[in-house]
Amino acid sequence: MAARCTRGGPISAEPRINDRIRVPEVRLVGPSGEQVGIVPLAKALELAQEYDLDLVEVAAQARPPVCKLMDYGKFKYESAMKARESRKNQAHTVIKEMKLRPKIDPHDYDTKKGHVVRFLKQGDKVKITIMFRGREQSRPELGFRLLQRLADDVADLGFVESNPKQDGRNMIMVLGPHKKKTEAMAEAREAQAARKVSRHQSENPGEQPSEQPAQQAEEPAEA
Repeated sequence: MAARCTRGGPISAEPRINDRIRVPEVRLVGPSGEQVGIVPLAKALELAQEYDLDLVEVAAQARPPVCKLMDYGKFKYESAMKARESRKNQAHTVIKEMKLRPKIDPHDYDTKKGHVVRFLKQGDKVKITIMFRGREQSRPELGFRLLQRLADDVADLGFVESNPKQDGRNMIMVLGPHKKKTEAMAEAREAQAARKVSRHQSENPGEQPSEQPAQQAEEPAEA
C-alpha cells in the first residue's frame, strides 16, 4: 500500500504578489481599474515599481491570470477593517426564557411581562414556560389562557412563533419579535446617543454654542 504523502503545508488563501507570480504574461488592470491588457510579467512588474505599487494576482484561474496594480498593505488593512465592522454589526438572535406559574399574581405578571417587552424590543425571541405543580397539571387550560393573555398584551412588539404545547409538567410558547435584531440595535444606539446629549445639556445649562465667542470677537472695539 502506497504511503500517503504528508509533505507541505496548507494552501495559502493569500493571493500571489510581485515576484511570487510565476507566469510569462498577465492581463493587467491599472490602479484605477482601467484595463491595460495582456502584458509580459516583466513589464507588469516594471509598471508596479514605477507606480510604487504592488502587482497582485486577483484572478489566478483566468488565462492568462488577471493582476492588478495596488497598495497591497493598504488593501489588506481596509479588508480587515470591513470584516471587523461586518462582524460587529452582525445580528445574532438570542432566545430568552421567562418562567411563570399558572396562578401568578398581578404584580408578578406585570414584572414578567415587562421583561418580555424588553426582550422583544431588543429583537430577541422569548420562550415562555408555564410550570405546573401538583393538581395544577390537571388544569392545562389555566396555562393556555395565561399564555394567550401574554401574547395579546405584547402583540404590538411580537408574535406567536410557536403555539403553546404541553411538555411534561410544563407548557411552552415561543414569541418572536416584529423588529429585526439589526433594527433594534440601531434604535438602541440612537437612543443612547440622544441620552448622552440630553445629559450633557442638563449638566451644562448655561453653556453657549462654540460659535458665539468667535462672533463676539469680530465686533469692533469701542473707542
